[in-house]
Amino acid sequence: MVFEVKCTDLAARIGKLTTPHGSFETPSFIPVIHPVKQQISPSFLKSLGFECIITNAYIALKFYGEKAEKQGIHQIVDFDGPIMTDSGGYQVLEYGKVNVTPSIMAQFELDIGSDIPVPLDKPTGYGLPYNTAKSYVDETTSNIDETIDIIRKNRTDKNDDILSSKGEIWTGTIQGAEHFDLVRYSASLLDKKGFSFFAIGSPVELMEAYEFSTLSRLIEATKLSIPNKPIHLFGAGHPLTIPLAVALGCDTFDSASYILYAKANRYMSSSGTLRLEDLSYLPCCCPVCSDHSVKEFIDEIPQTRIINLAKHNLYVLKQEMSAVKQSIYDGRLWEYVLQKARSHPKLMDAIHTIKNFEYIQQNTPVFKQKAIYLFEPIDQFRPELKNYRNMLINNYKSPNNNILLLYPDQGIRPFYSSSVLRKLSSTFPDASICLYNPFFGLIPVEISDIYPTSHNIFTKHFDEYDPKSYTEFLKLLNSFLKNNTFKSIHIIANRFIKKLLPIIELPKETEVIIEDFIGYKLD
Repeated sequence: MVFEVKCTDLAARIGKLTTPHGSFETPSFIPVIHPVKQQISPSFLKSLGFECIITNAYIALKFYGEKAEKQGIHQIVDFDGPIMTDSGGYQVLEYGKVNVTPSIMAQFELDIGSDIPVPLDKPTGYGLPYNTAKSYVDETTSNIDETIDIIRKNRTDKNDDILSSKGEIWTGTIQGAEHFDLVRYSASLLDKKGFSFFAIGSPVELMEAYEFSTLSRLIEATKLSIPNKPIHLFGAGHPLTIPLAVALGCDTFDSASYILYAKANRYMSSSGTLRLEDLSYLPCCCPVCSDHSVKEFIDEIPQTRIINLAKHNLYVLKQEMSAVKQSIYDGRLWEYVLQKARSHPKLMDAIHTIKNFEYIQQNTPVFKQKAIYLFEPIDQFRPELKNYRNMLINNYKSPNNNILLLYPDQGIRPFYSSSVLRKLSSTFPDASICLYNPFFGLIPVEISDIYPTSHNIFTKHFDEYDPKSYTEFLKLLNSFLKNNTFKSIHIIANRFIKKLLPIIELPKETEVIIEDFIGYKLD
């Protein structure tokens, strides 16, 4: 398998995945199409820019049988690009079992020329007792072992190091759901078996219940076990779910949401889904909406309305993927995910869940081309600032331990060459000067011209929040005072730091001078 990574932000990455029938860019939404009843044609999907599709090999086997083996899945569904095939796991989740063995399904997927086949698994679902969930993980593992035997029997070069017989990319299906130790066990086991592409199974019920915090921890458990290899998220087809999942490190998604929502008269928008009958206006300029009013939509015959609404939903999903990728390129994925999170309280809960996921920091670039925006206390946890504070605590030592001057950050950029700094240096010639900022903590002036200390814009109304909510500020300031011994500390105090003074751990034997910033004048 070839997976090129071009650009990263948070745990997201823009990449290119190469298959026997061509390459496609990730992150990618992969539309589900029915192998028999195609209400939206694959050619329309391709014209919209969907470079890969997924179809159900189990249904193809039952309906077409040998015909599918002779013609191949690409001819059956009339699509010449990469095709992913589900082996019947969805039917197992819905109905409990399917009338086919893992070996038969594996051989069929090879015979029909699937680019990204999925072994027949046993989806865990959500809400199962631990022992039941573990038995499903074990059953999936057993099924995958049968699948691996079929792959090896079909090999021509007998190279057991590569889990592929004809260049196809087999998918290691990770089970365990909310039992995260089972997820880690499942992911690690599949990694050892040689899979290079993975899928997180059974998240649909989590997403339907809006359990986004649990979903986030499920993705985290997977990423910690297999941090670098591409990951697919089954059933993610909601415009609010995709940005969060991308930010956490998922590379591809599949869903039939576009048609299922259309059948239920659900209209996708960038901020969620709406009932068509509840709309007075169509908040979209896609070709479908540009040609319809709400009344015209509603008055259409059901089959025509479903097709048109499904096409609109696909336009929204394509727009969402483009917006997410542009945010990655711009280094603004954090801002974009926060913007989306404000569309639903459960998404905002997920942000508070992921704010301390350390692995997100590792993929965030050390330097970016654009300034970061800081609005409210949650922004103190963005990876760029966490990386900066770690650097300051672990690697910085003050060059002057005589006087520490703490001066409020007024957003002057670049501060290093400002007249304010010149005046401060003149007034306090023997002092180590640090700006204090609720989001960063402290900014020593000698590093105030590097990223991100000089590449940020923050709201001046941060002190409207409870200062105690800026917990990272307090942690950093207290650590800084412990790591550096000063004879005296001079604080030019604004309203923000005044409220924190009672809980700041100021050294007991150090002279502390506090002056009010309001009315303070530099020479």
